Order: sequence, then structure tokens, then C-alpha cells
Amino acid sequence: MTESDVIAVLDVLDGAGVDVWIDGGWGVDALLGRTTRQHPDLDLALDRRSLTAAEAALVPLRFQPDRSALPGPPARVVLVDPGGRRLDLHPLVFDADGNGWQQLSTTGRAWGLYPARDLTANGTIGGRPVRCISAALQVRFRLGYEWTANDVHDLRVLAIAFGVASLPPGLRGEGE
Repeated sequence: MTESDVIAVLDVLDGAGVDVWIDGGWGVDALLGRTTRQHPDLDLALDRRSLTAAEAALVPLRFQPDRSALPGPPARVVLVDPGGRRLDLHPLVFDADGNGWQQLSTTGRAWGLYPARDLTANGTIGGRPVRCISAALQVRFRLGYEWTANDVHDLRVLAIAFGVASLPPGLRGEGE
């Protein structure tokens, strides 16, 4: 997923009136204002009520649901195109305080929280202003699973750029 791919996706979604927050690796690079690594996908958080409009808007770019992706709905919807570009949509339900809640299980007994205060970050991709999740939320989301090399990279650049203090020992240079 290239910078120009990201901009094309965002332009299409903007044209359809779908608001998104850049999440994941592109969200880190948006916060930094520069591309620091290659990205296999684009993670986008959006209001769950906009999911159908987002999927329809992306059809002209040849994105179709990947029904084999796990986990799938309601936690996320993965879209792919014939060229292998991949979008990972994170549908959120918003409460009265502006917090976004990602339903992680079909039973409705597991939810992920996107606090309202962490949905106010701004960044740039290819000179284009974008909304993204905060550096602090980027870090918190990576603390619950085994890291890939990309996660280690993202955590380190966030720590350097934003002084994120709450990093595990292995990333602070301790215990390595």
C-alpha cells in the first residue's frame, strides 16, 4: 500500500462523506508526517454506521470484501483489490461521550476502546492532512499481542518522536 494508494482511498471516502481515522502503521507515519517503512495494508477506523457507504465507495477502486480474513465482522472488515492492496476497516460504535467502541466478538461481550481524547490527532500523508489516532493509543494497541518487526519499528519511532514513556523494557533498551 503506497502513499498514493492511501491518498486515493482517502479521497474516495471523503467524496462519499465517510469520516475515517488512520490507524496502524500508516497512522504512525501520518503522525510523523513522513513514510518510515513499507506498509502491507491501510488500517482505518470509522463509524460502523458508515461501513456500507465506505464499502460501496471503494468498489470503483476494485476493493472487495475478503470473507476469509480472521477475525472478520463485527471486529473488522478486510477489503482487497486484484493487485493485492488491502484495507482493514475497524467499525466503531460511538457513545454519548464520543468514545469509539470496536465490537471484538460476535456475542458482544468483548469490546476495544478508542477513547475520544485519542481520536483528535492530526497528521499528514503525502502532504495531505489526515485524522489519525494518537501516539498513546498506537502504543496501547500494540501491547496486547506478539510484535512483528513492523510493530517494533513503529513503537521505537513513536517513542523517539513523541516521548512515549510507557514502553515495555525490551523497547527501552533494558533486558535486550
